[in-house]
Amino acid sequence: MPSVLFVCTANRFRSPLAAAAFQKKLGDEGIKGWQVGSAGTWTDAGLPAAREAVQAARQLGVSLGGHASCLVNEALLSGYDLILVMEMGQREALECEFPAIKNKVFLLSEVGDGLQYDIPDPSSSIESSPQEIANEVCHLVWKGFRSICSQADRLASARNSIKPA
Repeated sequence: MPSVLFVCTANRFRSPLAAAAFQKKLGDEGIKGWQVGSAGTWTDAGLPAAREAVQAARQLGVSLGGHASCLVNEALLSGYDLILVMEMGQREALECEFPAIKNKVFLLSEVGDGLQYDIPDPSSSIESSPQEIANEVCHLVWKGFRSICSQADRLASARNSIKPA
């Protein structure tokens, strides 16, 4: 079964929203059996989604109910086929700290839109409102849905074709 992990900094806005949007799209398409998660590079575990994220998600028809933040670690990352990050710095940090995952980490913008750019953190962005950032995240997930699925399928197939010695 293919799997996708969405990663941001605090795992309280962008990555849980992306995961929820992807889950919704999977359901809308009648696709079952996928593992979808989210995590943060710099967070405390167990925190709820940010209030602004919950409000923005509701306006987009996505639910963040029951979300609890999760910190990335080697075991978590190794359990996913495709890892989608929000910022180039997150990609670089993950690849540096966890070299074994280097070939499965991509920017959400890269897979969703074909362009490499950062999706700003709403807690530090002065150019975009939380709703604008939420709209961008969901737009990228929904526009890039087929590409995300294809990339995850390809990586899952590669993982499954590796036979133990």
